[in-house]
Amino acid sequence: MFYEEVFEGEEATEQLGQKFASLLSPGDVIALYGELGAGKTCLVRGLAKGLGIENGLVVSPSFSLINEYPGPMPLFHIDCYRLHLDEEIQELGLEEFFDGPGITLIEWAERIKDLPKERWNISFTILDESRRRIQITGAGSVVNRLQDWNLKFRIQESGVRSQK
Repeated sequence: MFYEEVFEGEEATEQLGQKFASLLSPGDVIALYGELGAGKTCLVRGLAKGLGIENGLVVSPSFSLINEYPGPMPLFHIDCYRLHLDEEIQELGLEEFFDGPGITLIEWAERIKDLPKERWNISFTILDESRRRIQITGAGSVVNRLQDWNLKFRIQESGVRSQK
């Protein structure tokens, strides 16, 4: 099960993040994949807004490695772009975040060997200067939440109403 769509511009990517936030639960891990400039931090800004975190706070953690955003459900934004050795990654102590009360987002997640089996995967493909293809998949029990969400938004887009 996956959700995939092409988005035009940062605002549309942020809106996806805001909608996606409704799916999340404490302890969720989100692995982000995509080239530099693909829109990963832009999606995180929208997600933070959807979680009730002040939007102006979210910046890329490329140099700090980890940014923590307090809110009703804390957000831990980790960037592994500058990490190349297993030892560097182990020093971050990611397991503490994986088992924590907040949402953990990891940019350049492909550099982490031991990601939790239960997680969200979001891949970004640059199509041109302003358009991005974003695909969301899940592993473990998050697949059920993704399936429900995918159906909900497909119904809204088509104008079909669900029956009670």
